[in-house]
Amino acid sequence: MSGLNICSLRSSSKGNSTLVFTEKTKILIDCGISCKMTVSALSDIGISPEKIDAVFVTHEHSDHTKGISLFSKKYNVPIYSNSATWSSMRESLDGVAEENVCIIEEEPVTVGDIRICAFPISHDAVCPVGYTMVSGCEKVSVATDMGIIDERVVNALKGSDKVLLEANHDLNLLSMGSYPENLKRRIKGDKGHLSNEKAGEVALLLLQSGTKKFLLGHLSQENNNPHLAYATVREILCRMGAKEGADFILKMTSPEKISEVI
Repeated sequence: MSGLNICSLRSSSKGNSTLVFTEKTKILIDCGISCKMTVSALSDIGISPEKIDAVFVTHEHSDHTKGISLFSKKYNVPIYSNSATWSSMRESLDGVAEENVCIIEEEPVTVGDIRICAFPISHDAVCPVGYTMVSGCEKVSVATDMGIIDERVVNALKGSDKVLLEANHDLNLLSMGSYPENLKRRIKGDKGHLSNEKAGEVALLLLQSGTKKFLLGHLSQENNNPHLAYATVREILCRMGAKEGADFILKMTSPEKISEVI
């Protein structure tokens, strides 16, 4: 498949891993599912794990890192993260080869024919980031685990052709659900997660700046469902006169299977 492509291997509050690839270069954003599941998911789209050139870490939470150590050791894959995130997760990543630990900060890095740039996000982790990736004239972004969307995030995402965007929870389902009040406050807080409504607002801003393809990800399995997330974001985009299929494409990720490649 030509161009710069994105595919969610798995996405939910329990485990996240995203593949971004060209014909030449293949990288993972996070590996929060088991090594076995990662290999199986890659196989589903015909990619050998030996072809993965790097894993980029957004933050240290286990739903983004649990499979990284074994995957890196088994397939000799470099791990990229900022120094604060590495310090917070290094004890849990037992046995990763020193030469496969790559510390990155604000400067972009290039792996193969993909240029990767981190941008800061608001989440309850030590130094969380999202990523934009550019190859040729195409730009793809991954933006999840965000309590708020500030100007820095919007500016980083603008100009993306394709975006994997968090739509974590429905506010009504969260409010009426069984979570303790302190956890509900955390999820809705500035260092928590984006609701479906907020995801729709961000998608609208990006649509107006030229983004046409969206993957909705990191859905809570307790406080959301794919039909509700899809309908909420779609309604916000269509309310402003945009037409699905002509002006935008909206796809879903899954906790159980790979998404469509876009």
